Amino acid sequence: MPGSRGYPKAARVRRRREFLALQRHGRRRHTPSFVVVQAATDGPISRLGVTVSSRVGNAVVRNRVKRLIREIFRERRPTLPAALDIVVIAKPDAAQITHAQAASELDRALGITPRS
Repeated sequence: MPGSRGYPKAARVRRRREFLALQRHGRRRHTPSFVVVQAATDGPISRLGVTVSSRVGNAVVRNRVKRLIREIFRERRPTLPAALDIVVIAKPDAAQITHAQAASELDRALGITPRS
């Protein structure tokens, strides 16, 4: 994808030690369907990591939730306030969430003003 709409490897939290460090030192925000952990980073762009356990559902459901979270991140990345490392942990309620509900919850958790 051209421009900032893509989701390249540089925009992902990929290593276990990065996930653990974020969970140890990051700021947590809870929503009905997600736990969002974020911390400022020295890197040039915001990065996203997604965790969806088997408690959320089977593989089809877990992959749907991950795609949904990544798409919302792609849409919101240009509007994020600063370079952040973000980990989104899905709760079991995330299995039934719609795109609009997920976007609203993640916007609130990340401190992004709603789109008009």
